[in-house]
Amino acid sequence: MGKHADSGDELVSTAHDVAEEGSYPIVRSRHPGQWLAAAISLLVVVWLAHSIATNPNYQWGVVWKYLTFDTILSGLAWTLGLTIVSMASGIVLGIVAALMRQSTNPVLSGFAASYIWIFRGTPLLVQLIFWYNLAALYPRIEIGLPFMTPIFSISANIVVTPLVAALLGLSLNEGAYMAEIVRSGLLSVDAGQREAAQSLGLSPARTVRRIILPQALRVIVPPTGNEIIGMLKATSLVSTLAISDLLYSVQGIYGRTFETIPLLIVASFWYLLASSMLSLLQTALESKLRRGQSAAPNDGLSRILAHLRRMARFHDSRSHREQ
Repeated sequence: MGKHADSGDELVSTAHDVAEEGSYPIVRSRHPGQWLAAAISLLVVVWLAHSIATNPNYQWGVVWKYLTFDTILSGLAWTLGLTIVSMASGIVLGIVAALMRQSTNPVLSGFAASYIWIFRGTPLLVQLIFWYNLAALYPRIEIGLPFMTPIFSISANIVVTPLVAALLGLSLNEGAYMAEIVRSGLLSVDAGQREAAQSLGLSPARTVRRIILPQALRVIVPPTGNEIIGMLKATSLVSTLAISDLLYSVQGIYGRTFETIPLLIVASFWYLLASSMLSLLQTALESKLRRGQSAAPNDGLSRILAHLRRMARFHDSRSHREQ
């Protein structure tokens, strides 16, 4: 027992001496697995770079030749245009469907749920082909009251052109996904915000527009940025409808020249560049929203308090005039 007590006292005294001197031993953490993974990754990168630089089958001369070709740039413009229009339409449809989904009316909620279920549950390519062949189901598009002579009638082949079919397919599909994103953002806002707005007499539309949506944007924006990038790449499917987007333009060229790989590299370059630019915009917007959140974390509450102060001043001024 004496020996154990002496050794214990020595350890305690040594610990006190080290603590007093402030000289703690520093032991570096070792991560051999990380270093091994890093070495393997570096070897793969070097091997890929060497292969890309020395393999003549990439035909880099052909790539540079067609990189800024007029047909390629025209296809890129079509791709960007389809992305912007379809995404804007999808966002509007998503907001409307999300609000309908949260409605207490079972008809509105059921209609929105059915729309989301159908367009999220079927492939986008199938939807595009379906809209393109809509005339097989409805040869004529008629407007009027049911069971009565239509007021307006026109051939479906005239209305549903390949471009219209592409916009319908892309927009309706994106609207279903955006509906769930917007709904999750709306649910992230505390229910007390809506109740406080209702107690002030604000209409439901104004409550959503001025209080709920501004706070929900912090949840909605990040996945929406991903959806925009996804939409940019999904537009390549419209090449099946013979629309001159980027992929269809590339296919038209290598169908004549048989230079498939270099033309696909050209298309990949432009898709990658556009996606990178959209990612930078998304990052900048998210940073701005984070700054706004840190500067005004209770923006919705501050709006309500400001409205209360305005109402109080209004009642004070009216009572003063009556006196």
